[in-house]
Amino acid sequence: MAERKPWHAIFRLLERDERVFAVLLAVVMVGGLASLGLAPLRPRYRIDLYSLVIWFGAYKIAVFALVTINPRATRLIFSAALAVDLALIFALLYLTGGGDSPFVNLFYPLVAVNAYYFGRWMGLGLALVAALLYWTAAWIAPPQAAWTAVVILVGLVGLPAWALGHVADRERRAREEVERLNVELTGTLQRLQAAQEELLVAERMATVGRLSLKVAHEVRNPIAAIELNAEMLQDIVRAPGEGDREEAVGLVSAIRDQVTALDQLTEEYLAFARFPKPHFDDESVNHLLKELADFIRPVATRQGLTIEVEVDPDIPLMEIDRTLLRQAIHNLVKNAMEALSAGGAITLSSRLRGEHVEIDVADTGPGIPQEVGERLFEPFFTTKPQGTGLGLSIARQITDEHGGELSWKSRPGEGTMFSIRIPLQRAARV
Repeated sequence: MAERKPWHAIFRLLERDERVFAVLLAVVMVGGLASLGLAPLRPRYRIDLYSLVIWFGAYKIAVFALVTINPRATRLIFSAALAVDLALIFALLYLTGGGDSPFVNLFYPLVAVNAYYFGRWMGLGLALVAALLYWTAAWIAPPQAAWTAVVILVGLVGLPAWALGHVADRERRAREEVERLNVELTGTLQRLQAAQEELLVAERMATVGRLSLKVAHEVRNPIAAIELNAEMLQDIVRAPGEGDREEAVGLVSAIRDQVTALDQLTEEYLAFARFPKPHFDDESVNHLLKELADFIRPVATRQGLTIEVEVDPDIPLMEIDRTLLRQAIHNLVKNAMEALSAGGAITLSSRLRGEHVEIDVADTGPGIPQEVGERLFEPFFTTKPQGTGLGLSIARQITDEHGGELSWKSRPGEGTMFSIRIPLQRAARV
């Protein structure tokens, strides 16, 4: 089956690429004419076959040029070229012995190849025309051809040409049916894609609705705390004396903490609700990890944590959105820092795994319980008093945009490791 594939491809080119058909027809006819020149001719029938082959080749080149310049008129051009070929063979028969001329064999490839292009009935008609031209040339320039030779020519040329044309017609109809089905399938896929996009929009709107309720609920507590602290601060400011200065400083600090919490809450919710369109550029994952480690190390040191970085030098530049991927890794690091409330180590590492790169964030914390792990990537789910439950959801969304996967593994008392696995070559997304 594998051996027939190249020939099948060639036959498809004969039908679909008119220029290739012109080349193949030229090779068949020019080659056939040159091959028949090996047959000895009688002295009075000898012709300058060498010059004839050259001129015939030039004529075929002109046909190829016409097809290239005016592809819409290929059928007309090939019909005219067929008439010229028939006339040339008739002239050769007349000049080289009539019924005894070896050039009658040129009818075989000419009829066969044109039957494939024009169809089975055209092939059968060409066989009859070829037989008529052969008989006419032999009648004008004796010796005449016997009627049996004419009938044999029709049979040996016409029947294979009809069969070849029949196969070509069936292949043509099958290809048209496949193309029709392909058009229908493309339309169905486009409609499915549009429906999927509408479903995603509806799901996003529903998520944003739940998000709004969650924001309204989460914002109440900080606002209430700010309002209470502001009233207390106002009373202190109005009271004479400086004895309550320390209390006032504490209230201002509490207000600032609540404002910071509100700001963080707003940023995470906005990042989830209005996820930005990624912009991919060739960047270094290793450089990103080192830069992020330097950024978080001062805060981690004050918390009594150590930050370690282990990168694979074989990782090449990758097409990533540096800002978004940094945010995803930073979210994982913040979770690790919150798990290590006091003391411990966080390791950022990268490894080349075949056609993928793995970015790991590992900590030496207490691990994640099984009941918590089952809901880990669920939006709004959190075990932290001030958490929003969106950090891991955003990290997974960013990983999905990079065509990757976000996974985790943990053992109680041995720590947790989150892994972002992204391909080296980003697949094109429609």
